Amino acid sequence: MKTTVSAETQNWRIDVHHHVAPPEFADDSMPIKLPDVEAQLCSMDNWHIRAAITSLTPRVLLKNLHRLRKVARACNEFQAQRMRDHRARFGAFALLPLPDVDGALEEVSYALDVLCLDGIGLFSSVADRYLGDPFFDSVFDELNRRSAVVFIHPSHCEAPEHTRLHAPPFVVEYVFDTTRAIVNLIYSGTLKRYPNIRLIVAHGGGSVPFLAQRIAMMEGHRGAKGVTDVIPTLRSLYYEIASATSAFALRSLQEFADPARILWGSDLPFVYGTRLQQEIDHWQHYDGFDAAGRAAVEQLNALSLFPRLAPAPSGPRARP
Repeated sequence: MKTTVSAETQNWRIDVHHHVAPPEFADDSMPIKLPDVEAQLCSMDNWHIRAAITSLTPRVLLKNLHRLRKVARACNEFQAQRMRDHRARFGAFALLPLPDVDGALEEVSYALDVLCLDGIGLFSSVADRYLGDPFFDSVFDELNRRSAVVFIHPSHCEAPEHTRLHAPPFVVEYVFDTTRAIVNLIYSGTLKRYPNIRLIVAHGGGSVPFLAQRIAMMEGHRGAKGVTDVIPTLRSLYYEIASATSAFALRSLQEFADPARILWGSDLPFVYGTRLQQEIDHWQHYDGFDAAGRAAVEQLNALSLFPRLAPAPSGPRARP
């Protein structure tokens, strides 16, 4: 049965890019103080977010490289408890203890089969390897077997010191690490080998929409043997629009992406206040979507991936 948006729920959003961390890991490595659940729910209500699929920031693992399995398990238990306490409001992408592949495979099973989380979170690069590296093939094989929903978030990376760029990493480094990850997944054939994975890319896909035709030039190139069907493969991905809501970004994404595969995201709580208001203002003033297209991005496209979050007939009335 086709999901529709009622008048009661049409102004509410499903946020697929929304961060949390257990209190024991919310230390000074975080750029802001993370809210408790009550503050988080208030924030969601204020921004018209009916449900959020939560995920972890890479900073959590970077501060705990000596205990990756323990940290991943604690973070996933934390997310699962939040889902149990507020099932209509939260979903979760599991954190994996990569580059520990054996630990990651164990955590995939635990997170999806025991905790019943909604998908898996990956970072664009791990320990100087992009996701298309054969090192990660066994993880992708398992995710493909499960037809998992996977969210790719940029790694925490900075420009090499010798470049003297000195701009905050979110300005270009996160964007281009995401782009490199997708190019690597294309070049390595990973996306074509594992077609059952439903892959969401953060921040509008980095610069992928703008560079799509250039990426497609790998086809037939002597340095990229075996690369085919680049544009259809890129269009098979899902793209969420946190920090990519300006007309400059959305126009490119809309020209390129399958409209049924564009998702809404906020990047709360790291994007908040005035900056998030600017992002939402950009989104609301953008003229490229009609009412049906806007509802698809804000709700319906996400419900195709997370149908359990469909509102009850009486509407969202948010709490708890």
